[in-house]
Amino acid sequence: MTVVFTLTLAMLAAAALLTTLRLLRGPTTLDRITALDVLVVVIVCGGAVYVAVNRDSSNIPLLAAVALIGFVGSATAARLVERRERHR
Repeated sequence: MTVVFTLTLAMLAAAALLTTLRLLRGPTTLDRITALDVLVVVIVCGGAVYVAVNRDSSNIPLLAAVALIGFVGSATAARLVERRERHR
């Protein structure tokens, strides 16, 4: 199982790196918002792998809260960008 967890964390790290590049380079604000949302999901997935490796379920509510805050933040930011584009 250690090999599976190591490969999973390596793939999550690669995804986080590529997402960070999109976050920094993104030509539009919506690209950056999407990249930030994906980065939050990757972090939550990394936390889930940590929970699985250590068999400690005490962090699951924290993961749910981070995912919820990331979703609400992304939806709010996208709504604000859409309003700004409509008023141009």
